[in-house]
Amino acid sequence: MINAEWLYWGLGLFFIVVAVFAAQQQDNPRRTGAAAFWGLLGMGFCYSTFVVNKVAPAWPLGLTVVIVGLLGGLGALGTAAMATTTVDERETAATKLGNRLFVPALLIPIVALIFATMVASVTVGGKTLLANGTPALTGLGAGVLVALVVAMALLRPAGRTGPGVALREGSRLAQSIGWALLLPQLIAVLGLLFDKAGVGKQVGRIFTAILPHDSLFAAVALYGVGMAVFTIVMGNAFAAFPVMTAAIGWPVLVSQFHGNATLILAVGMLCGFCGTLCTPMAANFNIVPAVLLEMKDRYGPIKAQIPTAIAVLGCNIAIMYLWGF
Repeated sequence: MINAEWLYWGLGLFFIVVAVFAAQQQDNPRRTGAAAFWGLLGMGFCYSTFVVNKVAPAWPLGLTVVIVGLLGGLGALGTAAMATTTVDERETAATKLGNRLFVPALLIPIVALIFATMVASVTVGGKTLLANGTPALTGLGAGVLVALVVAMALLRPAGRTGPGVALREGSRLAQSIGWALLLPQLIAVLGLLFDKAGVGKQVGRIFTAILPHDSLFAAVALYGVGMAVFTIVMGNAFAAFPVMTAAIGWPVLVSQFHGNATLILAVGMLCGFCGTLCTPMAANFNIVPAVLLEMKDRYGPIKAQIPTAIAVLGCNIAIMYLWGF
């Protein structure tokens, strides 16, 4: 049986490599803090597998999280430029490859989908090949590896390929994003904390008071719009999901109206992603790219995405209403 531990170890080792690159940047006066940040993050990913398997105590991992948070919050990472391709080299490669540049990125969700739908049902000796609850995550990791191999094959004629180049460019991108790289994890944890604190139940009581008891469409619309709005406020659909699902998704749409739980919850998450397109709180999606691309308007991506987000949200609500029950 294959579990997802290999993926966490891979991520941990990558961040440790980033720490090594950060420590070597002589033009960064805060390179010690940067190396500590990425190194501790990498060791945390590796150590977490021992905690999950209950062969090591959890408190060192908690202490590591606190230290990593302090390093990021106190600005201990600094900034430094890493050697990369020139603008002319990138333009030449982009012109030559054309739309083939998108192939590696598209392979990641395709491979993840194959693992989640096909490989997940494969059995060996009466047991599933992939551990329970890990097919999508394992597929995501496998998709990244496949995309990496394909990307190196595509870029081979340019003379810029190989694991070393991939690690250096990955390190450069990670350090350019900095602490914001951890925002999805942090905000997802925030959603779980809200759920444990009973926020979803309290929100559910408020919505129950204003929601027409026998109106399926009103419940669907409130769930979809609520997912988008909570995502805008919290910055991540994974944080909004446990709150809105505990408030409306499960008790009203699934239990009361007997909806298809798989479809409703999946489309509900897509409604949340519509909110992601509209909020600066999702800094790693909407603000950091604008900074990396040196856009004059840092909120330009959000302004361009809002019309699409509203249209897609409407489509998601219609899909949930028409095919979820």
